[in-house]
Amino acid sequence: MPNVKSIFLTKLLIFLSISLQSIHCQADVIELKNADSLFNSRSYKEAMEIYDSNYQSGIYSPAMLLKMAFIAEGIGDNERATLYLSKYYDLDPNPQAITKIKSLTGQSSLVGYEVSDGQRFMIFLTEYQNYIVGVLVVFLVLSIVAIWISGRKSETTQNFWPTILLIILIFVANNFLNGPRTGLVTSSPTFIVSKPTAGGELVDMVEPGHRVRIKSSKDIWYEVEWKDHRAYIKKEDVTRL
Repeated sequence: MPNVKSIFLTKLLIFLSISLQSIHCQADVIELKNADSLFNSRSYKEAMEIYDSNYQSGIYSPAMLLKMAFIAEGIGDNERATLYLSKYYDLDPNPQAITKIKSLTGQSSLVGYEVSDGQRFMIFLTEYQNYIVGVLVVFLVLSIVAIWISGRKSETTQNFWPTILLIILIFVANNFLNGPRTGLVTSSPTFIVSKPTAGGELVDMVEPGHRVRIKSSKDIWYEVEWKDHRAYIKKEDVTRL
């Protein structure tokens, strides 16, 4: 029979590591509240420094992205404002964001902002990722306690599969539950071609503001989905979202 005590300690270490991540997130929340306070007092430069630091670390919310877009537009940086709004659209797809991006880029129509039901479901899961992980951690702790108690009372073989499954689900939800891999066209003009070579047939020539769904990466090229077809675009012409 497996050593119940050693298994318990191993799972306890996993739980503690997840708890430390949670504490780190709480520190980020306090920092962002400070940035929001600066934003509300119109100290936009100081607020933007905190927002940008968190954004570079992959920590952001729809509300934060809207504030960053507001600040960027206020200083005349329409490219960054478009970038933040496009990222916001990944989290909360709505027509108002598209209208504003059209205004910032001078475009009458934009490609790449269509969202399917499956993509909306993934956006929902991504938005509530922390809550999903939290619930799974609670069940993991309960399963560890149950195994520990039953192991003390009985010498029969323990069933560890529910606990193992929970650990796997937590790992997957914490590391692989991501939104769509999208990119924003930022160069003018940008050439979209049929093959990842300079001699590829020209598929389209576009201006900044359009979005592409990135399929893969090869050398200086991204393989993208463009108008429901496979195409290629140079990495230097696209900013990852």
